[in-house]
Amino acid sequence: MENIIPQMEAIYSSFTPLEKTIADFFIHNDQKKDLSSKSVSKKLFVSEASLSRFAKKCGYKGYREFIFCYKQYESGMNRQQASDNIKLVFNSYQELLNKSYSLIDEAQIERIVKILTEKKRIYVYGKGSSGTVGTEMKLRFMRIGVNIEAITDEHIMKMNSVLLDGECGVIGISISGKTETVIDSLKAAKKCGAAVVLMTSRKEKKFEDFCDEIMLFAVKENLERGKDISPQFPILVMIDMLYSRILRTEGFRRRETLHEYTMEALDEKVVQRATGHYDWSLFIYKSGRACNCVQ
Repeated sequence: MENIIPQMEAIYSSFTPLEKTIADFFIHNDQKKDLSSKSVSKKLFVSEASLSRFAKKCGYKGYREFIFCYKQYESGMNRQQASDNIKLVFNSYQELLNKSYSLIDEAQIERIVKILTEKKRIYVYGKGSSGTVGTEMKLRFMRIGVNIEAITDEHIMKMNSVLLDGECGVIGISISGKTETVIDSLKAAKKCGAAVVLMTSRKEKKFEDFCDEIMLFAVKENLERGKDISPQFPILVMIDMLYSRILRTEGFRRRETLHEYTMEALDEKVVQRATGHYDWSLFIYKSGRACNCVQ
């Protein structure tokens, strides 16, 4: 098997604690070492029989075959050359990552994070693939205490302006910067006093008239059509940076706890689904505890 490390990672959750210790050793090994069963067993304080059982669980006949394939994987001798279309996809992602890195404006990230954490309500506008990203943003940020809602219907975007005031933040996502419904809704939000952020790949002077922040993300030709890769990718990269930065704000411990309670409540809901009953007051109670914990 030429994909020996990805294979270990794929079945990692099925390993026993002892097997995870062995897997961690091989997954994170970055040095030339004596990988004989005697040497590895002594280093990891496990028996040689445990190494053999581990190798079989990974799909090999024994430890000797496992090590043979592992060394080939390390040297790259047994890797097949990727086809042109596979290379195109990976090169596209790498290009967008490089461009995203060059677009990073840490001062701007700080300002947008301030909007996300200090405004009482956050609304995210987007249509199509941008709307999908908005929904993903909502699901992630609400878990750490951000009062956020994603709106993908153009009629609701227009109607939502009646709820906006200076205590709101509105984020519009448009790859092309030409999605009329989103742009018009951002203009309306600005008139209502909301803090306005536009996430786009296109920078135009006119955006400054109604946007407090214009966050640029990387673009590639025909990206909005999803020709080679998902057009959502460069937007998600920027959202991940905002998310990561929020987790490092002063309220990190509170939000981290809230995230844990949210996951715990969801797990409890899955367990109780069979009965058809779930006490959502438990989730509300736990969320309240999280919000009132150490600041």
